[in-house]
Amino acid sequence: MEYQTLFNKLIPISVVVLLSACGASQPPPYQQDRAPEDRDQYSGAEGLTQQQKDQSYLMNKELSDKCTAAKIDVAIAQADKNANEVKKQSELIRSTCL
Repeated sequence: MEYQTLFNKLIPISVVVLLSACGASQPPPYQQDRAPEDRDQYSGAEGLTQQQKDQSYLMNKELSDKCTAAKIDVAIAQADKNANEVKKQSELIRSTCL
């Protein structure tokens, strides 16, 4: 009888401890302290949303970087009077600059 009472008290306590341990082990949705370039761990719906935002940001940044580099290269090509390079870089500017 005494064991039955003890057993009945231990079950709710065990369940509470187990549930609180499960909640404590969930990782954050994403690494908020890192820049989008450095994030590599995402979890849950919020993490997935942030991963999509980060990918969009990184694609736009890459295009912006290519655009800037092409503008610099076209200026150098114009200074060197290199028509072929000017044409090549101008086409690159048209395709990467928004």
